[in-house]
Amino acid sequence: MYDATDFSKEKLALATVVNIEESSYRRVGARMLVSSLGHWTGGISGGCLEGDALRRSQKAIFTNQQTIVTYDTLDDDTNEIGVGLGCNGKIDVLFSPLDHLNQNQPIKNLKTIVQNNEPVILLHVIESIHQPLLLGYQKIISLDGKENYFEKLEAESVTTEIQKARLRRRPHIFKTKDRQGRQIKVLAEYIKPELRLIIVGDNYDVLAMVNLVLELGWEIIIVGRKKKMSKTLFEKAHAIYQYEEIDQIPTNEYTSVVLMTHDFEWDQKMVPLLLRKKFAYIGMLGPKKRWKKMQQTLDLTPNQIEKVYAPIGLDIGAESPEEIAISILSEIIAVFRQRNGQSLLLRETSIHDRY
Repeated sequence: MYDATDFSKEKLALATVVNIEESSYRRVGARMLVSSLGHWTGGISGGCLEGDALRRSQKAIFTNQQTIVTYDTLDDDTNEIGVGLGCNGKIDVLFSPLDHLNQNQPIKNLKTIVQNNEPVILLHVIESIHQPLLLGYQKIISLDGKENYFEKLEAESVTTEIQKARLRRRPHIFKTKDRQGRQIKVLAEYIKPELRLIIVGDNYDVLAMVNLVLELGWEIIIVGRKKKMSKTLFEKAHAIYQYEEIDQIPTNEYTSVVLMTHDFEWDQKMVPLLLRKKFAYIGMLGPKKRWKKMQQTLDLTPNQIEKVYAPIGLDIGAESPEEIAISILSEIIAVFRQRNGQSLLLRETSIHDRY
């Protein structure tokens, strides 16, 4: 939406969830991009707040001012803000008009972050009573911490709080001071790189997986025999490799791989190559006895065996290619979020961890 906007005819604003208390459908970092003509994409709630957020975003555009709005639904009073959330939580949303000529504005910062192959921390000033113009100030901090973020913030306390965000790998809100000694509140948002899924296989069920992965917004790489792949796969995948080129694929701790060859010999060739690379998740289609046979054939170590999820996916009784894809992707998400995939009905603590 941003890249397609004609800024001579319309302007944009970004609504960002910067703090939550108790329950909320979306988490810190949820965003909604709004145009002055009333178009929008993304979301900050389950649909309850978007109408009000649209109006407030347009107001931010026309006044050219950043504002923080608190939606308090702890008492579920629909008269208070004109909407009924039913979430019983408190949500702080930052509304920021976007100047497309400004290089340090939220969308351009996010574009920079997306191109990064490693996690970063994005600092937001979310409260600045004595210096309103500092509200919404952002700074991208790589994990090596080499950037100079002291230009507007007090050095010592910020360094300590950034380290906390690095260790926790989740959003972190803290109070500090600006360079003039005035108190401000800052959100340190831990932003991970785009998840990357490598699909090894070229059969018809790969397309069902690809379609679902696109909905999740992950990067898709397909490995297989190019001559067997449809034109649609070439259009939808970010990159396609031959089996023999699998060693050339870049990987990191946010990369997963799914073996969908339906071919014992190909899987047997691929597994040793994959185990040498850095993956967060490796899964393989096929029954348990097939995987046990492969373990013996390849003479894998216990440590290597533990890295492979086989049979792949969560036990939801999946039958069709689409259902199987849902089962697999659910397991991948559970592994990334360090959850066991059980029904939320059985969870005794809150759904989301506090940050």
